[in-house]
Amino acid sequence: MKSQMVWLLFLVSFLSVFSSSESMVRHYKFNVVMKNTTRLCSSKPIVTVNGRYPGPTIYAREDDTLLIKVVNHVKYNISIHWHGVRQVRTGWADGPAYITQCPIQPGQVYTYNYTLTGQRGTLWWHAHILWLRATVYGAIVILPKRGVPYPFPKPDHEKVIVLGEWWKSDTENVINEAIKSGLAPNVSDAHMINGHPGPVKNCPSQGYKLSVENGKTYLLRLVNAALNEELFFKVAGHIFTVVEVDAVYVKPFKIDTVLIAPGQTTNVLLTASKSAGKYLVTASPFMDAPVAVDNVTATATVHYSGTLSSSPTTLTLPPPQNATSVANNFTNSLRSLNSKKYPALVPTTIDHHLFFTVGLGLNSCPTCKAGNGSRVVASINNVTFIMPKTALLPAHYFNISGVFTTDFPKNPPHVFNYSGGSVTNMATETGTRLYKLPYNATVQLVLQDTGVIAPENHPIHLHGYNFFEVGRGLGNFDPKKDPNNFNLVDPVERNTVGVPSGGWVVIRFRADNPGVWFMHCHLEVHTTWGLKMAFLVENGKGPNQSILPPPKDFPKC
Repeated sequence: MKSQMVWLLFLVSFLSVFSSSESMVRHYKFNVVMKNTTRLCSSKPIVTVNGRYPGPTIYAREDDTLLIKVVNHVKYNISIHWHGVRQVRTGWADGPAYITQCPIQPGQVYTYNYTLTGQRGTLWWHAHILWLRATVYGAIVILPKRGVPYPFPKPDHEKVIVLGEWWKSDTENVINEAIKSGLAPNVSDAHMINGHPGPVKNCPSQGYKLSVENGKTYLLRLVNAALNEELFFKVAGHIFTVVEVDAVYVKPFKIDTVLIAPGQTTNVLLTASKSAGKYLVTASPFMDAPVAVDNVTATATVHYSGTLSSSPTTLTLPPPQNATSVANNFTNSLRSLNSKKYPALVPTTIDHHLFFTVGLGLNSCPTCKAGNGSRVVASINNVTFIMPKTALLPAHYFNISGVFTTDFPKNPPHVFNYSGGSVTNMATETGTRLYKLPYNATVQLVLQDTGVIAPENHPIHLHGYNFFEVGRGLGNFDPKKDPNNFNLVDPVERNTVGVPSGGWVVIRFRADNPGVWFMHCHLEVHTTWGLKMAFLVENGKGPNQSILPPPKDFPKC
């Protein structure tokens, strides 16, 4: 009997170890459908996934494989991007329309098939065509492998909080009218916290309620799904402990206000330290340049159990819209955990030194009467990117000529005082130009904001990769002095980085993922205007260093 008991205990422990390391295949179905939705006391039909706004949260564990069947029931072409997922060798599942895939046409189906290789944390998904991501978005929660703890105290509960923007008008009409006029689109009418604005002027709108219990700790998984605005996030009377950004652990630090740019995610611990009460939550815009934004603050409440609904809410003021010091206080506190288990593998020798200016321009547009015959555009290294009619990844894979060139400039074509002063010629070049990288090359990329028309903070997102932010500063990057201050030990690792208004940021990454990878500003208006380009990363020589073949149901253009 004793030997049987020992054998049984061995079997149980063996099975638990085996199951903890075994990854799963998880199936999801996304029906893209129209849904009549009321916000701000007015209704409109919106594009949704499964009739939900925000869309469903995807749950998985590190190294799981996801099979997500997307069925398009609407009149628009659709594609879905899994923002921050590395997509190692599976660029076919990355999602940006006309970059890695042709869109899923009305009535068509495509199954995104990819593995969450070596990733854990909060990411998100969104439409990656037109302006449909205004309402087509949701969170991705990647839990650690079974039995692997968080590198911070285990929270009692976890909550997903997705921030967004809402227009009373149809967002496709908003951008189409702007393109026609050559001017900037109308700003949104409200910000959203989990799909709700909270009470706003002339409309007693419902707000999101976060129910908490005294003494418990909550992991808040924050996502900024807004189209065009960086947001401050805070809770009255409470301090956050920041533990992760863009699904990478950071050295924990305490702060009362989080800054989160479109495309970014941030995980914070919130301890319900009060005995009772209701506490205001605010999501408000950050803009330290002369650019119009939606100045309506979204509100929600942290509601302690046992507190009456009629109890007064403890208020907080959001930071001023131009609170650069509050933004910098958050950004400058970010450091990679850089532990033995989660090292910061920063490239120290560099194969490709790139210098990209990011900013606005003005091109001729005879039909743009509102813009006096000119159209506002955006560019990287003075190239306004033109979207192809054939997707770039299949064009590369199948050697289809005439779709793109690989002559994207590694430096600006004209040297000028980038961050200040005016330029006489604000025109840009146009083209579908890519920058080619050999497999496993190391890259240092300086992203320099320009003051053409107006300096502005640009959240730049690189598909297919994480990168390290090794330095940032104001004014023009100085290649002689500024590298002396680089952090090559524990720089923050992310997939979307804010280039400061009138300043620069330097990132490093290793090109170890073959394919065609989009890099663009995550302010949707700037992407529409052409602030985008792509890297073509060549196959390596090893057996696992090439792009996998496209799936059989891959959409056609």
